[in-house]
Amino acid sequence: MSGFDAQTITLDKDLLIESDLWQALPDLETLIERAFAAGLNHVMAEEGIAFLPECELSLVFTDDASIRTLNREHRGKDSATNVLSFPIDEDADPFGPMLGDIVFAYETVERESAEMGVEIRNHLTHLCLHGFLHLLGYDHIEPDEADKMESVEVAILARLGLPNPYAGTVPLEILD
Repeated sequence: MSGFDAQTITLDKDLLIESDLWQALPDLETLIERAFAAGLNHVMAEEGIAFLPECELSLVFTDDASIRTLNREHRGKDSATNVLSFPIDEDADPFGPMLGDIVFAYETVERESAEMGVEIRNHLTHLCLHGFLHLLGYDHIEPDEADKMESVEVAILARLGLPNPYAGTVPLEILD
């Protein structure tokens, strides 16, 4: 790890709000700042991940139609999803200056929040962390990778005083 600490790292977030639906969250920027600050501090302190002193990521807040197109073009899945991440270099060491892009779809995030019975702000915080970890090379395709990624997400959410979003869900290996 480089000699930089969390206080010397600047994580700039370039926000593009493509859908007016996101106006339903007037504190969106505050929520984002809190989520990414907690994520950055955790992965540096607990996971030993290094970053260049100045890093940037792009955040796009869109709708289901737009994310469906991206999901079809980039993942071959013709459906809307909650979040997509596009890392610049998920194997970088240290990470930066550009980490990548994260795209969120309002309708899916809102629907999932209602279905899970959680506040949309809490769900979006989780998805910010989930997308951020994808930019850093975390994945959930294999069960051991999923366990690791979920444990990091849960630890960061706990630091923020938020509950475990995976509590009561079926482990991936049971679904195989």
